[in-house]
Amino acid sequence: MAEKIRYNHAAVEQKWTEKWNDNPINVNDGKKPKYYCLDMFPYPSGSGLHVGHWRGYVISDVWSRYQMLKGHYLIHPMGWDAFGLPAENYAIQHGIHPSISTAENIKNIKRQIKQIAAVYDWDMEVNTTDPDYYKWTQWIFVQMFKHGLAYEKEFPINWCPSCKTGLANEEVREGVCERCGSPVTKKNLRQWMLKITAYADRLLEDLQTLDWPEKVIKMQTEWIGKSYGAEVDFKLDAPVDGQDKITVYTTRPDTLYGTTFMVLAPEHPLASKLATPECKEQVDRYIYEASMKSNVDRMQDKVKTGVDTGRTCINPLTKKPMPIWIADYVLVDYGTGAVMGVPAHDQRDWEFATKFGFDIIPVISPDGGDVDVSQHSYEAPQGILINSGEWNGRQSAEMKKNGPQIIEDMGYGKKTVQYKLRDWVFSRQRYWGEPIPIVHCPKCGNVPVPEDQLPLRLPEVESYQPTGTGESPLAAIEEWVNTTCPCCGAPAKRETNTMPQWAGSSWYFLRYVDNKNDKELISKEAAEKYLPVDMYIGGVEHAVLHLLYSRFWTKFLYDIGVVPFKEPFTKLFNQGMITGKNGIKMSKSKGNVVSPDDLVRDYGCDALRLYELFVGPPELDAEWDDRGIDGVARFLNRFWNLAQDSISAGVKATPEMIKLRHKLIQDIEYRFQQFSLNTVIAGFMEYNNKFIEIAKKEGGIDLDTIRTMTILLAPFAPHIGEELWEQLGGTDSVFHAQWPELDAEAAKDDQIEIPVQVNGKTRVTISVAADITKDDAIAAGRAALEAAGKLSGTAVKEIYVPGKIVNIVVKP
Repeated sequence: MAEKIRYNHAAVEQKWTEKWNDNPINVNDGKKPKYYCLDMFPYPSGSGLHVGHWRGYVISDVWSRYQMLKGHYLIHPMGWDAFGLPAENYAIQHGIHPSISTAENIKNIKRQIKQIAAVYDWDMEVNTTDPDYYKWTQWIFVQMFKHGLAYEKEFPINWCPSCKTGLANEEVREGVCERCGSPVTKKNLRQWMLKITAYADRLLEDLQTLDWPEKVIKMQTEWIGKSYGAEVDFKLDAPVDGQDKITVYTTRPDTLYGTTFMVLAPEHPLASKLATPECKEQVDRYIYEASMKSNVDRMQDKVKTGVDTGRTCINPLTKKPMPIWIADYVLVDYGTGAVMGVPAHDQRDWEFATKFGFDIIPVISPDGGDVDVSQHSYEAPQGILINSGEWNGRQSAEMKKNGPQIIEDMGYGKKTVQYKLRDWVFSRQRYWGEPIPIVHCPKCGNVPVPEDQLPLRLPEVESYQPTGTGESPLAAIEEWVNTTCPCCGAPAKRETNTMPQWAGSSWYFLRYVDNKNDKELISKEAAEKYLPVDMYIGGVEHAVLHLLYSRFWTKFLYDIGVVPFKEPFTKLFNQGMITGKNGIKMSKSKGNVVSPDDLVRDYGCDALRLYELFVGPPELDAEWDDRGIDGVARFLNRFWNLAQDSISAGVKATPEMIKLRHKLIQDIEYRFQQFSLNTVIAGFMEYNNKFIEIAKKEGGIDLDTIRTMTILLAPFAPHIGEELWEQLGGTDSVFHAQWPELDAEAAKDDQIEIPVQVNGKTRVTISVAADITKDDAIAAGRAALEAAGKLSGTAVKEIYVPGKIVNIVVKP
């Protein structure tokens, strides 16, 4: 017998890394159907990669290599989301220019990503800070401006005092900046906006066409927040600033008779103007104090506050005057920024009315009788209307549905649809971002930079720190700001705000497949041939940021004929997070980061790849424990030794080997299709143990079975897969082989083991023919129970679940 080759993971992995560099295995021959598997590209953090980052990349690589073996030309690119707050904040903290720190970080992370042995096509690499890339980000903005979807507006926005920039609603989490964690306030600023609301219905409706996790679909549905209701007009006691009414949006017109007061958000355009001279000072002070609070703080305040404007409006149905107050529990972001107070049926309104002495009139009753609202509001979703004039006795559900049309017919408002979704705040008062390609001309207004002058390059400056004044650092660069109008040639000024970090990531998946095209964003041929993305893998934290924005941009590009599809990502998979001890997120500041470098050195890349997936279901969070990697490393060594022994022995296949081989194919394929990657690895271990037991009897395992196991394992452990494939006589990469074909007949069991239960508890196990009938299975089960003395009492029910269990239900 030839001497067994010892498995040296370091030597094997270095050998195949070099071979793949010299001869890439993923080559487009133009004959195979494409499969586009995409990772959410990273921003180049200075912290580098830890074992938690590896998980997502390994998941996508395993799935990608599986698709290669299934006969696809694989599109599996990688790039860098390098503009924006994270990169700039890192540069500020380390006293370095963001262009330098970004380049250094990309170099380091690229080295670390290559350590994973992922089959990325680096010829497709993109970088959002590359002028040749952001030329097309700016081009998209210009097209949106020309189509009326990009506009300028001054209004109160979310402001992070630490990052010193405006934030979109989606970038605020529980009242704090999602990047730095500082409490978010409000600030009036001139902003560029993208009219994502114009696509609200399409964004909502097309969710039903996607193979996405229900959780993400639900999150986007709720963020868009479509609702049906009425805009109701409440006449003012006297006109203010040319207006004689306040309009309220409500989804509960059935409660209109119970409205006893009006509350405006502090940011409402009439809030300050409504105040009578006696109330003006108090109103203005309250508005200022509210501006210092975040929306989350305002909604969570347990003690309701407010201030009287001294003015009243008329309830259109009761004709009674109602006081108008300002209160910070009302937000300007939804509806009209004005709320009709119905204290009998809304607890916030009840608390406000109780504190300030407003009438509380119940108008919904469960049975048409009196309702006690002295201690709490009555918030039942439906009932019978009372104290509601001619609506008395009607079902509230009926009036909720028909009320908007009735109010419109009465001339008190109109039936309408509202959305929680707000237009995208697209300006950032920072340096490190794409310059917005707009010129401000005193004569012509806002003029886009001509397309043949793109990219409008970000000027190189030494001082780039945020000013905190609401102006971008670019505003101080006079030689860059001062320009001429592209239309009339008069002196003009450039826009000095930059785009948010989400701009470049909203379309990068398109550019990968045509990244050297300097004539157009993407050719029609490339778009039709390689897109959309078949599988997108990344974290659920991007559900209402990147994923929503990308869908918006894709739909716009479809509308203007750039791409032939309406949705960018056909299937989405959200991987769970690898955490430190006690489920705490890994971070340098917490000191719980686990570097992959030592694990790769000690166990090998293949072992770490396997363990990243073996720790638990890929969609769930998992706590990291280094000790578990020993088990997967032992499995790889055991399979290696089995393969070496079998290659030397050259045994012929036995029926037992053939059956087990096809059962292996059947099980692994099923688990792959379920995306249950942890159980795929468990299956490898299970079948490997069975093969080892057979090999002890037969002197080895037939080489067809070893080849099958090698191919199936290769997506998870590509180095050992390639090495064994070569030893088995393969002259090309294992990833150019074909995924093993299942012979379902060969995989069928002749005999199966079935547990036999009494009253649901297993008492014995029997071996029976796989195709046994129900009567024979029950008879065999009873016989086994009786032989073992485990059956007593009277049988009242006999159950056989084919291939699973026999259960005898007895009573004493």
